[in-house]
Amino acid sequence: MAARSFYRHGLNNMSAKPSEVSKAGSFPSNIEIAQRGKLKPIIPLATERLGIPEDSLEPYGHYKAKISLEYLASLKDRPDGKLILVTAISPTPAGEGKTTTTVGLGDALNQLGKRAIVCLREPALGPVFGVKGGAAGGGYSQVVPMEDINLHFTGDFAAIALANNLLAALIDNHIQQGNALGFDVRRVTWRRVVDVNDRALRNIVIGLGGTAHGVPREDGFDIVVASEVMAILCLSTSIKDLKERLGSIVVGYRGDGQPIRARDLKAHGAMTALLKTALAPNLVQTLENNPAFIHGGPFANIAHGCNSVIATRSALKLADFVVTEAGFGADLGAEKFVDIKCRKAGLKPSAAVVVATIRALKYHGGMELADLKNENLEALEKGAVNLERHIDNVRNNYGLHCVVAINRRAEDTDREIKQLIDRFAAKGVRVVAATHFADGGKGALELGREVVRLCEQPSGFHFVYEDGASLWDKMKAIATKIYHAADITADAKVRAQIKQLQDAGYGHYPVCVAKTQYSFSTDPKLRGAPEGHVVGIREVRLAAGAEFVIMICGDVMTMPGLPKVPAADSIDVDDNGKITGLF
Repeated sequence: MAARSFYRHGLNNMSAKPSEVSKAGSFPSNIEIAQRGKLKPIIPLATERLGIPEDSLEPYGHYKAKISLEYLASLKDRPDGKLILVTAISPTPAGEGKTTTTVGLGDALNQLGKRAIVCLREPALGPVFGVKGGAAGGGYSQVVPMEDINLHFTGDFAAIALANNLLAALIDNHIQQGNALGFDVRRVTWRRVVDVNDRALRNIVIGLGGTAHGVPREDGFDIVVASEVMAILCLSTSIKDLKERLGSIVVGYRGDGQPIRARDLKAHGAMTALLKTALAPNLVQTLENNPAFIHGGPFANIAHGCNSVIATRSALKLADFVVTEAGFGADLGAEKFVDIKCRKAGLKPSAAVVVATIRALKYHGGMELADLKNENLEALEKGAVNLERHIDNVRNNYGLHCVVAINRRAEDTDREIKQLIDRFAAKGVRVVAATHFADGGKGALELGREVVRLCEQPSGFHFVYEDGASLWDKMKAIATKIYHAADITADAKVRAQIKQLQDAGYGHYPVCVAKTQYSFSTDPKLRGAPEGHVVGIREVRLAAGAEFVIMICGDVMTMPGLPKVPAADSIDVDDNGKITGLF
């Protein structure tokens, strides 16, 4: 329930306008603020602000549009703007506000006279109705239309789920119709997906009911954002590239151990047909009517955690500054942004922003949630080691200049803010307290100025490991350098799988770690900056179309479950169709 408590109950109500404070004295909810927003029609916004021809836009109502791939391809010879990565400390139940900061920074840069675009991922419905809530920002730093973005949006996730599940259906139909490709039914690796948190579907048996209903075998569901199809959509650069990647998906193995791919089933053409429209990025706006690209949505704890390459590349051709985020902390999302997305797409970020809150740092320092509103300089100092570790990763393991953005709350004291500013000033890193949640872009102007300054300095950007390292050594580099683990471990079966993938020619692929987002370790309860732990690799999956190897560590699940009191309990629609409770 982190997002609910953080955003719905007055992050910065000391800065709220009197007319916007309810009778109860609380800051208006995200959805209330979004519903009051004055949106501009998307077509004139796109043509006037970005110079996109009207015939290159496909509107979805008045305030959403897809941009044609043909037009975006025509921009290839334009120079690129500066790419800014927004990342964060290890997430806590106290909340941090990474998306909110991304939007607020984008609005601030526009207020400073820079042409800026924010590039975000699309929210998954599972968490919207589960524990995390929506992902359109918060307060006065939101992308809108908020309800549409957090619900079905332009149908991209539905297309991804359909393409994924079409492939699953073709596999089972092929086996039922004689199995000419020789599938070993015990080694079908392709799973089904659904965009709902449903733990009951993690492991299932299909094909029951007799011969007319298929061949019985074990199967399971992942959430849509964990699908390889999602990763492929986000990493593809064209329809041709999309189709080739889809055809390369390894869906299972024959009895002799040889892989069977989606193209062997002639599935990739139909899958591409389902995904053709979804590949085009979506254009919306912020509450301050600045353009925003929202496209793709892989999670960073179970997938590669970045918005699409097409959206980011296109924004860089259309703007002077592009502000993008990578999921969760700098140990997960930022590492995959660097080692997977930037490596594959040839992107070179100019600077990074590390987001934190005083509350979250005190939580990392050992305070309990109920006490976080109270000043505690000792807990703050102790918890700041988590922020320090993330800064170290950004500066030394990714080679990026960075600034710390404190997403300020009403209860944060001046002494707490000063303590952080002084601590990190001694390390050569600025800490900027920003009030963009309550004040929009003007609350992040100082942050924007510092980002512009950092972007003017030469970047020493680099990867965590080299392409030529073995899969095992790549995983060990991530664990030891980024997580400060002593070592990695895996049982004999998993080690054999890694060796088989290495020997089969996949050793040059990057590694995508699936791990708890709450700790540098694989134990979500270890706060702060633990070190010397061992990262256990539980499972390995090949994503040959996305061109990375997934290493699942600890107890993390690729199909989340719902909490005891899911967010769905609070979501409703009145008789006039107005949605309430979405956050």
